[in-house]
Amino acid sequence: MAPDPVSGPDFLQAVQDGSAAEELAVSGGGLVVVEGAGLDEKLDPAASETLLTLPAVVLAVHPDPEQRPAWADLVVGPDSSDLQAVAATVGANPLAATILAVLLRSGPPRSTAEGLVAESTAYGLLQGGPEFARWRRDRPTVQRPIEAGPAVTVERREDELTVTINRPHVRNALSSAVRDGLEAALQVAVFDPSVATIHLRGAGPSFCSGGDLDEFGTRADPPTAHLLRLVRSPARTLASVADRTVAHLHGDAVGSGIEMAAFAHRVVADPTTRIALPEVGLGLMPGAGGTVSLPRRIGRHRTMWLALTGATIGAEVALAWGLVDQLSPDPRIASPREDH
Repeated sequence: MAPDPVSGPDFLQAVQDGSAAEELAVSGGGLVVVEGAGLDEKLDPAASETLLTLPAVVLAVHPDPEQRPAWADLVVGPDSSDLQAVAATVGANPLAATILAVLLRSGPPRSTAEGLVAESTAYGLLQGGPEFARWRRDRPTVQRPIEAGPAVTVERREDELTVTINRPHVRNALSSAVRDGLEAALQVAVFDPSVATIHLRGAGPSFCSGGDLDEFGTRADPPTAHLLRLVRSPARTLASVADRTVAHLHGDAVGSGIEMAAFAHRVVADPTTRIALPEVGLGLMPGAGGTVSLPRRIGRHRTMWLALTGATIGAEVALAWGLVDQLSPDPRIASPREDH
């Protein structure tokens, strides 16, 4: 259930007072809902500094959701069901939701490298937290047999490099083998300037369904996992060759799938594409570069909306937002058979 809303002036005054804002955060269980008058007022510089460390998700209920107050983490319309969806997400995983809000709120003007370090640090905190531990306890790891064939395939034709995630039986879930394969493949383009174009694809019915849930939390400890992410980061490498990269989406482009693809200079989506950010529901947050790549394309408000509503958007909405640049049917995807 959503907490009782406060008015714009009351919220802004609470932020000015400092400690009053923390009382709001505690009383709302990590969610502060602001509606009514004063939604378009601005914070002074001192209050803006206070807001950066406010331990809560700040949601504005605005008559025009396209108007996004700078002090809000996300905005919903007055008649929208999104408020209850966000309240449920924050209520279930307040640590993950709040840490994501604070990270995005303090994002610009970080460089890509700085943003990825900050993201990995926050992600590591959540990996060691109670919300993710609860998710892991409720979902036992499934041991799969050793897979045949490479997790990532690479094909070179003249000046074009095609890199394909190759785990179609699990909708190309991002495993450690995929991570290492992507890193190795993209390094080819880093060291070979004759590669003019990199095509990033996924085999089978989906581009990438997100992180491999059976590997989540299997690293020995969060600090080790954090340091490994700094060394082996497909997101960072992809960002370094982004101006030469075209990502081709189809089917599921979920979690880490859309997070990495959003770094590409051009993102082409088949009409079947489905996009979502489910990580907060696991007690985590986007951890494959999404806190850097998505806000640069769609802003932090829409990034938070995706993360906290649990919504899935299609290709047309993604195009309207600027998350993808072009809709184009993927000829590799078979059309549904027509029965006569």
